[in-house]
Amino acid sequence: MVRGYFDKFPNSTFYFRRIRRYYILYTLDWQLDDPEVTTDDREQMQTLINEALGREREYQHRKSRSL
Repeated sequence: MVRGYFDKFPNSTFYFRRIRRYYILYTLDWQLDDPEVTTDDREQMQTLINEALGREREYQHRKSRSL
């Protein structure tokens, strides 16, 4: 499991789990002081984590990707 912290949500902690060859947002410790996490936010966080961990190609080619 990988922990992530993002500027837009400075008080919250995000946890990513590896699924096959890429990482997805698994759970989070969201704080009321931070804005609500949208679907777009989640997609952007997953993209950033996978880029940072060298898994961007696998993430972009996942089967569940909406076309």
